Amino acid sequence: MSRAVSFTDEVSFDNYSIFLRGQRTFIYSGEFHTFRLPVPDLWPDIFQKVKAAGLNAVSVYTHMGLINPSRGVVDVDGYRSLKTLYEAASEAGIWLVMRPGATCLDVCPLQYINAETSAGGIAHWATTEVAGRLRSNDSDWREAWQDYILGFIEETVPYQITEGGPVIDNEFSQSIGDTYFQDLEDVYHASAIVVPLTYNDPNQGSNFINGTGAVDLYGLDSYPQSFDCSRPTVWKNVTTNYHEYHERVNPAQPYYFPEFQGGAFDPWGPNAPGYANCGILTGADFMSVFYRQLWAANAKLVNYYMIYGGTSWGAIPFPRRQVYTSYDYGATISEGRALGSKYDELKRQGFFIRSSPEFYKTDWIADSANGISVASDAAIFATYLRNPDSGAGFYILRHNDSTTTASTDFDLSVSTSQGDVELKGLSLNGRQSKVIVTDYTFGSSSHVLYSTASIYYASVIDERDVILFFGDTDQSHEFSLQLTGTSLGDSDDDLPSGFHITTTSGEDSVVTVRADVEPGIIAIHDSNTQLVLFADSVTAASFFSPVIPGDASDPFRAFWGLGTNTSILVGGPYLVRTANILDGSTLALTGDLNSSTTATIVAPSSVETITWNGVELTTRNGLTGKGGFVAELPFAGTEVSVPVLEGWKFKDSLPEIGSGFDDGDWVLANHTTTNIPQKPFYGDGRILYGCDYGFCENIVLWRGHFNATGVEKSVNLSINGGEAFAASVWLNDVFLNTSYGNSTNNQNKLEETDDLFTFPDGALVDGDNVITIVQDNMGLNETSGGNTNASKNPRGVRGFKLDVGNFSDWKVQGKVGGYTGFPDKVRGVFNEGGLFGERSGWHLPGFDTSVWESRELSDGLPGSAAGVGFFVTTFDLDIPSGLDVPISFTFTEGLGQPYRVYLFVNGWMMGKRVANLGPQAKFPVQEGILDYRGTNTVAVALWAMEENVTISPNLQLVVDAVYEGGVGNISTNNPGWSVDQRVVS
Repeated sequence: MSRAVSFTDEVSFDNYSIFLRGQRTFIYSGEFHTFRLPVPDLWPDIFQKVKAAGLNAVSVYTHMGLINPSRGVVDVDGYRSLKTLYEAASEAGIWLVMRPGATCLDVCPLQYINAETSAGGIAHWATTEVAGRLRSNDSDWREAWQDYILGFIEETVPYQITEGGPVIDNEFSQSIGDTYFQDLEDVYHASAIVVPLTYNDPNQGSNFINGTGAVDLYGLDSYPQSFDCSRPTVWKNVTTNYHEYHERVNPAQPYYFPEFQGGAFDPWGPNAPGYANCGILTGADFMSVFYRQLWAANAKLVNYYMIYGGTSWGAIPFPRRQVYTSYDYGATISEGRALGSKYDELKRQGFFIRSSPEFYKTDWIADSANGISVASDAAIFATYLRNPDSGAGFYILRHNDSTTTASTDFDLSVSTSQGDVELKGLSLNGRQSKVIVTDYTFGSSSHVLYSTASIYYASVIDERDVILFFGDTDQSHEFSLQLTGTSLGDSDDDLPSGFHITTTSGEDSVVTVRADVEPGIIAIHDSNTQLVLFADSVTAASFFSPVIPGDASDPFRAFWGLGTNTSILVGGPYLVRTANILDGSTLALTGDLNSSTTATIVAPSSVETITWNGVELTTRNGLTGKGGFVAELPFAGTEVSVPVLEGWKFKDSLPEIGSGFDDGDWVLANHTTTNIPQKPFYGDGRILYGCDYGFCENIVLWRGHFNATGVEKSVNLSINGGEAFAASVWLNDVFLNTSYGNSTNNQNKLEETDDLFTFPDGALVDGDNVITIVQDNMGLNETSGGNTNASKNPRGVRGFKLDVGNFSDWKVQGKVGGYTGFPDKVRGVFNEGGLFGERSGWHLPGFDTSVWESRELSDGLPGSAAGVGFFVTTFDLDIPSGLDVPISFTFTEGLGQPYRVYLFVNGWMMGKRVANLGPQAKFPVQEGILDYRGTNTVAVALWAMEENVTISPNLQLVVDAVYEGGVGNISTNNPGWSVDQRVVS
C-alpha cells in the first residue's frame, strides 16, 4: 500500500481502494447537510436510513456563514454542532467525510462549499470586510478564515478514526489557487488532524494532483444529466471516459467521486418543473445505469449528492441558480424524509457492495470499446473487472446507447475458472444496467461459478453461507454454484413452477428461473451450511439487512467490517432501523411501518423471541428451516388530524412609511468606500450596500431623506437584490411601484433593476420627505469561474437620483443588531430580516398579540393596500408518540398573486413564498421546529407588492404521511419572545 506521509496509517490506500484500520473498504456514501435539517434529534433518522440502504458513509458540508457569523465568533451550538453530528454518526456506524468548505474524503479543508448557498457558504461578513480576494492567499482573507478552520479542527480532532470516531477524511473542493490550497493544508498539517485531505475537482480539471497544493487523495465531481428537470425522461449518454481519465491523471490512487449526481436543483419561476421531475430525471433507472457506470470505471469511493437535500430555510439559498426554500433535490430521501423507488434501487446496489468484498479490489481488464467482444448483440456494452487475488469477475452491462428505452435479448460469453462459458438468453431492459458475476465467493467459503441473476445480499448468518439472488420477473435468470450441506427440509427438486436445478458433471448445480415465475422470495437450497434464496427485484428491495453491533466496549461496534460482520435479513417493513440480539435469544428490531405487512426474517437459530419497537411478536417458522421466522406487523392506522389555521391576529409592519416615524436609531448610510468591487452606477458617492452596514440577509429597508421644493417629479433608483428579488418603493406614505427581479426558467433573469418612480400629485409634503425602499436580499452569488470576488455583491441601492435636488441623509435597517449583534443566537444569523415585525420579535412564540386586530390571512392587507403586515396565530398539536408524521404548510391558492410571504414557525423562518413567481407552495416543517405535543406559533409576514389587486393567501396545515415507529424523542429548541434587544412597539 502506498500513502502520503501526511496522514495516519489508520486511513491508507493503494491504487484500488481505501483501508480503514487495515480493512479494505469501498466507501459508498451520500451527501447530507445538517444545517438544512436544523433539528439535531432528527440527524439519526437520516443516518439510520443511509445505513439501512447498505451505505457506510455520509459526506457533510459545514457552513462557515452559520458557524462564523462575525469576525472572531465561532458558534458550534445547536444545529451548528459538530460534536452532536459526530456522536450520531458513531452511534449509527456511519463514516464521515467532512467538508468544511472545499476538499475532502476524510476532511475537507476550505471555507467555500458552493451547495447552492448564499456566497457559497462564505461568511457574509467576510464579503464586505475583506479587501483582498476571497478564496486566495491574500493576507486579509487568510486572517478571515482562521477562526472558522481552527474552530473546525478543534471540534473534529477528538472524533477522528484514530480516536475511535467516525471522521475518516477532510475535503477541499472547488478552490482556486495552488498557494491558497497550500496555506490551508499547512494549517491542517500543523494541527492534530491526521486523516487525509482530499479534493473534489469539477469537469476533469486534473487539479491539485501534484505540485503546490496537492492533496492526499484526488477526486472527481460529475453531474452527467445536468439540471434540466423540465424534460425528465430525456437523457444524456453516460460519460464514457471516466476510466481513461483516471488512468491518465492519478492511476496510483483509488478512483474517488466526492460528488456524483444524486438529484438536481429546481429554479424560481412559473415554468419551474418541480422536484418531482428532478426525482424522475435522476430516478431508479438513472441510478441503475449511471451509478454502475462508475463501477465500470473502477471507482471505489463514491458519494452521491444529495442523498437528503432538506430545507434551505432563512437566508441559506443563493439566487444565481435561483434555488428556493426547498432543497429537496429530487434526492433518494425526500425533504420530508420519505423513502421511495430511488431508495429501493439504492438498496439493491448498496447491499451488493457491502456483500462483495472481492469487488473492492479489481483490475479493469477491458470493455466493448477496448478489447472485448462478449455480447452477441452489438447493442450491449460490457466492461470486465477482475479481482487479481481471487479471480472473481464482474461484467457490468448496459446498452451502448444508454438513452435507449428498448429491451435487448442476447447471449454472453464469460471467463470462469472452469473455462469460457456461453450464457444464453439474457435480457437487458432499456435504461437498465446489470452486474454479471463469475467465480464469486460468498459467506465463508461458498462459490458461484456465474450468475445472470443479480446479487442482493451475501454473508454468513448463524454459521451458514447465505446469498439472495434477484431479478426482474419479465426476464429469465441462471446461476451456477456449489450447493453444500445437508438439506433441512424439502428437497431442492421440490421447487415452485419455473425454477429448476440441474447438476453438472462437476460440483456445480445450475439453477434456472423462468421469466413467468410468481413474485416473491423462495429458498432454492436450505441446508445446514447454506441458504440460497431468490426473489424478484421488487421483493428483494423490500428486504433490509440490519447490522448486529459488536462488543459494547468497541467504539467501532456499529461499523460494518471493523466492529462487526454480523447481519440478518428482514423483509416487509417500510424501514428497519436497528437490530440487536439481547441475552443471546431476543432479537430486538426497531423500524417504521406505513401499512400492515408480513415480516420475513432470517436470523440466528438461537433467537427465541423477536420484538418490534419493544413489542413482542407472535412468530412462526418460515422461508428456512434454520433461523427462519414469519410475523405479522399490524399497522394501527392512527388517524392524525391537524387544525385549520384560523383566528389570525393582524398588525401593520411598515410604520416606516408613516409621517411620524423616527429613524433616529437606524444606521446612517454614509460610507464613501467599499470593498465590494461593483461600484455605484450613479448618486453622490455614498455607498448604499446592505452588507457594508452589517445587513446582509433577508429584507433590508432604506430611507432616503430630502427637502422638497415642490418641483420634484420622480426618483431614479437602481436596486440590486439578486435574481428573483423585489423592492417596493414609497414616497412618504404613497406607494410608487415595485421593481421585480423576475425569474423564469429561460428568460428575464434580473439581479438588479434600474427604474424611474414618478411622484403622484400630492405625494410631496412640506419639509422633510422620505423615499422608503423595502428590498428583499435573495442571497449572495457563488463564485463564478476564476472570479473569486463574485460573492461580493452590491445588494442594496446602486444608484439614486432625484430629478431635481439632492438627498440629505440615507438610513438603513436590517435585522436587529446586524451580523455582529443579532439577539437570536439559537436560530442564528440567517433567520431574520429587517421588517419592523421581525425587529420587534412578533414572529417569536409568546409575543402578546391579544390587542391586535382580528383578520384572516386570506383577506390580505386592509384596503388592498401595498405594504407589509404580520399575521400571527397559534395552534395545538397532540400527535401520539411513536409516530413519525411529516407535516407541511401549504398555500392552496393558485400561482400569480403579487405577494411575498415570510413564513415563521415557532420563530424559525421556514419558507419564502413568492406567489407571482412560484413554484413553491408547499413548505415541509419538521418535528422539533413544530412541537408535536404542544402549542405552536405561526407568523406570516405578508408583503403585498401591488395595490388594488386581489391578494388572498390561503395557508393550511397538511399531514403528508403517517409512519408508526420513528427515530425516538424529538426535542424542541424554540426560544420565545423577550424584550432584550427588540424594538418595543
